[in-house]
Amino acid sequence: MSHVSVEDSRRLRQEAQRAVILEAAAAAISENGYHGMTMRGLARATGRGLASFYNYFSSKEDVLFSLQTDAFETLTNAVIVALEGIDDPVERLYTFFLNHVRYFVEHRSVMRVLVHEAAALPAGRRKKVRLLKQGYFQIGRDIVASVLAAGCKAPGADGAASLVPAEVERIAYSVFGMLNWSYGWYDPEHHGTPEDVARTIHTVAVCGLVARCPQRLAQENLEPYPGAIAPPPLVRKAGRGVAALNKRPSPAGKNS
Repeated sequence: MSHVSVEDSRRLRQEAQRAVILEAAAAAISENGYHGMTMRGLARATGRGLASFYNYFSSKEDVLFSLQTDAFETLTNAVIVALEGIDDPVERLYTFFLNHVRYFVEHRSVMRVLVHEAAALPAGRRKKVRLLKQGYFQIGRDIVASVLAAGCKAPGADGAASLVPAEVERIAYSVFGMLNWSYGWYDPEHHGTPEDVARTIHTVAVCGLVARCPQRLAQENLEPYPGAIAPPPLVRKAGRGVAALNKRPSPAGKNS
């Protein structure tokens, strides 16, 4: 075995150990909260002595930063590979959803930390994490935009339509909201496989974005019930906009 291969082997072992430590640390932070953990507590939760734990992370801030950056780098790299060779926008959207759902199923504690502890880092490190989030979000946003641009091919449905960037952004964030919150309710015994969850979210997203439902269009012409609080103008715009949205919506979220 060459010197290089020995070094590579040692590095791979260290990376594997680091990943195991991070996963255990995520479980501890998820249960107790970032501010409720100390380095000694994290070391104990990961089954290591304090001195050994310091060999990997110099502070609990480093742990949280590593959890966030590793997660978004992994999500981004994995989905880039998964999307290779897939051209159809709707298929690309499902692939993106499935990649995301599979990750949270395998790393539920990490996802909980990503959602609930995003603001715990200092400004400089939050900015670095935000850039990674934006890169991942942009992939999803672009796919959503391409689905909207392609339009619904069903008979009688509206064709493709251009939407303002702000509307695409709102739609994209809404889609990410469905994806990100699924970690909070998903139970494999009751809700099926990650593929089932991804397919359901995909159906809601695609049909909600591009399908022209006659019943939905009819609802737009209904007046509020007598005595009911009339919806504010923005809500009524959104209602009338459903027909336009069915032609072409937009992307998803910052805290992906």
